[in-house]
Amino acid sequence: MNSGGDGLWSIGELAERARTTVKTVRFYSDRGLLPEAGRTGGGHRRYGPPALERLLLIRSLRTLDLPVTDVGRVLDRDDALEDVVARRLGEVGRRLTALRWHEASLLLLQDCAPDERAERLRLLGGLSTPPDTTALARFWRRSLPVRFPARLAASVVEAAVPQPPDDPTPAQVLAFARLHELVAAAPAPAVHLAGVDHRPVPLYTGLAEAYELAAADPAPADPAPFEPASADPTSADPAAAGPLTGVPATAGPAVGGPDAAGGPATAAAAAAASAGGRLPGPRQALDRFVAAYADALGARDTMVFRRRLARLLVAGADPLTGRYWQLAGELRALEDGPTAGAVHGRLCLALKSDLAGPERAPAVRTWGA
Repeated sequence: MNSGGDGLWSIGELAERARTTVKTVRFYSDRGLLPEAGRTGGGHRRYGPPALERLLLIRSLRTLDLPVTDVGRVLDRDDALEDVVARRLGEVGRRLTALRWHEASLLLLQDCAPDERAERLRLLGGLSTPPDTTALARFWRRSLPVRFPARLAASVVEAAVPQPPDDPTPAQVLAFARLHELVAAAPAPAVHLAGVDHRPVPLYTGLAEAYELAAADPAPADPAPFEPASADPTSADPAAAGPLTGVPATAGPAVGGPDAAGGPATAAAAAAASAGGRLPGPRQALDRFVAAYADALGARDTMVFRRRLARLLVAGADPLTGRYWQLAGELRALEDGPTAGAVHGRLCLALKSDLAGPERAPAVRTWGA
């Protein structure tokens, strides 16, 4: 149907052809999204076939819930659709994650005993949806030296802060809520070699390398069984110390992972339990671990130094940090590997085994020599 005999349509005719309303056509036309072929002497708009094609495209894009501004970008630039769709997918993904956390939170309340609901409601009340890790990052940044390289600090925080899963279980929601409460009430985690004069940059850099080596092959050829940590610090049991802080994330995904839920108070013990009591296999990882501390303290790696290090690790035991790594481990999927805290615990146990095993005086050396 054409009212003017010129191959053009009125706004009502265009709306009819597009199976939409006049109000809709006017809305897009007023925003410059529909090309007008001209106007009548009375000022009425006239549209041609290009306007119909564009209107149908606009309706298709709006069906995808794209904002009008994004629709305009797609119409103006042929290469804009890919960017718009990618951004929209990201927004949808974040909304889905929030819904999954909301669902898991509701299940957490539904499945718990009546006398647990008050506590769980309190814990959930401290979380945003989806959850935010800002408080966890702030917790670890407070432990770092004042004059610490920014890039290294970012790596430490990245390795220490677990990322909430996109599709959590109720147990993971509870673990994250407890983790959030833990850091909110704590001033800062204990730091490596607290109160001991040392160089932090070589320490953190070396620990990252040691953790990467240990996580790459966590199962030794002849694993030693896990033994509970001695309560006597004079026993020089480094496994009692647990990880003292985060490490650079150069080890990638391998420096995170499941720790034992509800296990011992220290992260080292929780780490060993989660690993089935096995120690890291390659001696290279242990040597790099010890060398990181030796470099930081300006010492050489000798058996005497290893005994001193064992005592330092025991002295730096921190149940708060151990609890942190335990909860962080509960947030991670099994395939993501162990947390930095779990790897640190394994290396502490490896040092204990090295000191308690057959006499083997290590060569006097510094790492890389």
